[in-house]
Amino acid sequence: MQKNRVGLIGSGSWATAMIKMLGDNPVKKDIHWWVRKQEDAEYIKEHRRNPSYLSAVEVKLDTKNISTDAKAVIKASNIIILNTPAAYLKNALKDIDKADFEGKIIVSAIKGIVPDENLIIGEYLQQVYDVPLDNILVVGGPCHAEEVSLEKLSYLTFGSKSQENAALVASLLACRYIKTIISNDVFGIEYGAVLKNIYALAGGICHSLGYGDNFQAVLISNAIREMEKYVETIDPDVNRDINKSAYLGDLLVTAYSQFSRNRTFGAMIGKGYSVQSAQLEMNMVAEGYYASACIQHYMRKHQIELPICEAVYQIIYQHQSAAIIISQLAEKLS
Repeated sequence: MQKNRVGLIGSGSWATAMIKMLGDNPVKKDIHWWVRKQEDAEYIKEHRRNPSYLSAVEVKLDTKNISTDAKAVIKASNIIILNTPAAYLKNALKDIDKADFEGKIIVSAIKGIVPDENLIIGEYLQQVYDVPLDNILVVGGPCHAEEVSLEKLSYLTFGSKSQENAALVASLLACRYIKTIISNDVFGIEYGAVLKNIYALAGGICHSLGYGDNFQAVLISNAIREMEKYVETIDPDVNRDINKSAYLGDLLVTAYSQFSRNRTFGAMIGKGYSVQSAQLEMNMVAEGYYASACIQHYMRKHQIELPICEAVYQIIYQHQSAAIIISQLAEKLS
């Protein structure tokens, strides 16, 4: 049997966590890693640590397989894991054409929407690169990179129309501290991952405005119902349980965890930071910011009312008073 060759595109904290999973997984494989910055690539080759993210993680792969050439990494691999912020994906793949992805399994570990296109990653891969739906996988949580680096027990859900492909990829990432789940809900998992970031923004905003745990519980219980309403409208043909880990679990950890960059971003907005100031201080991408604008497009297209998503959009894009908008939102929750 041919040894699998896995190429990972991205070098942030979540990408570094997945490199750790791949390295700690016992199945034999070749691992190839695209790192954005040349100086980071050289440092990783010498020290086996990512100097910019999760620097405590030991990088366990052949250092000759670390490259700043995405095309070379993809060519060397039969399974490609995309793990950049959604807003940076197009730039990361700027030299890639349809032929480069032909016949390969493409895994999206990106929890966001390509902003210029208003497309989730699975749709983007289909429309721009002609990747067949059966060759596309999405990865759902709940799974924070920081806890992976600490080897805290975590769970990943792999969604694909091809259960064989999902099982294969899951088998390459499972390890002592990573449990895996297989699902056929490609679009539900991906849209759920997008929406939960918006809801985490809302939670952060509310926290900074002085709303307590009681209100947060009501907010998140309404959020999971909003999520169910949305994914059932977009993709009604899948028999999904919204209370499973890939949906409710991922929402809960993103809304409440100290490691949640989206909650942190929302908290800064609630304190009065401008979007630009919050982005500069965090020095990390909060996917919920971009997702909020993109989801508005889908809400209008499908005529779906999502009060929490609408409130976040009004605060961060229309610059309306967070205190007033959340007070109005509170009257709509149940």
